[in-house]
This record gives sequence, C-alpha cells and structure tokens, in this order.
Amino acid sequence: MLKIILISLAVIVIVFVVIVALQPSEFHVARRTTISAPPAAVFAQVNDFHKWEAWNPWGIIDPAMKQAYDGAPAGIGAIYTWAGNNEVGEGRMTITESRPNDLIHVKLEFFKPFAGNSIAEFTFKPEGNQTAVTWSMTGTNNFMAKAIHLFMNMDKMIGGQFEKGLAEMKSLVEASPKQ
Repeated sequence: MLKIILISLAVIVIVFVVIVALQPSEFHVARRTTISAPPAAVFAQVNDFHKWEAWNPWGIIDPAMKQAYDGAPAGIGAIYTWAGNNEVGEGRMTITESRPNDLIHVKLEFFKPFAGNSIAEFTFKPEGNQTAVTWSMTGTNNFMAKAIHLFMNMDKMIGGQFEKGLAEMKSLVEASPKQ
C-alpha cells in the first residue's frame, strides 16, 4: 500500500513539474486609457517620480510605505525606491529611457516579497485633443514564478492596479489648469 501511495505521489509531482515547466517564460500586462490633455501634460506625470505619489495605486494599498528618490530629478537616471507591507513589497525603479511626449522605459527591480526584474513602459499617443496612454510591464518567469502564476493571475493582479493608477492620473491631469 505504501508503495502505491509513493508512486502516486511521485506521478503527481512529475505532472506538476511538467505543467509548470510548460508555462510561458515571459509575461506581459498592459492597460490603456485616453486622457483629455496634450501628451506633454501626461508625460510630465510619469517622467518625474515625485509626481507618482498623486496617482500611484500601490501608495493607496500601503499609505505607510517608505519612499525615497535618487539620481536625476526626472527623466533618464531618476531613481525611486520603496519599502512597504507584504502587498507592496520592496524595490527600486530607474528611468532608463525618456523620449518627451512619446515613451518612458522604467527598469523595475523587486527585492521583497520575491526578487525579480521587469520593464515598465509608458507610451503617449496623441488622438486629436486627447492622449492615449498605455502602461505595460514585461518580465520573465523563472520556475518558481511559473508555479505561482498557476494560482495567481498576473494580468488581473497588476492590470487592476494599472487601471486604478491610470484612472487617478486621468482625473489629476484633466482637473489641472489647461496649459
């Protein structure tokens, strides 16, 4: 009887390992909104980490989160670090590319609760008197991340926060005096 239980357990473990190994090695999450403002007004909210506090959805999750800024005041080389509760974690963001009113790339380094690296991208496309803003994140999944993603939907988790952040940014920019 013990032999059957051990064989069954081994088969379950092997099937689980195969299922995890077959999961995608890369993830991509993206959300988009349209803001009634020129690209420059929207770009300014993202290019300066100091302005993120007004629309950053993770700041709402942990209002006691510790935040610090380093490097350039805005644009390429600007650095933002945070340390918060288990939902927010700890990490660092660095702007690695900044093309005014067009594109911003942010290198994300997560330290807690899980170590990992990702790239966030913001694009700004004029649409008449409005700007279409897309916030996306791309990263790689190691074996452990693949296993976790079997039970947690990354698109729903992060995508929901992107939607909240974009909605806050939209409200903020649209309520600002027109330039």
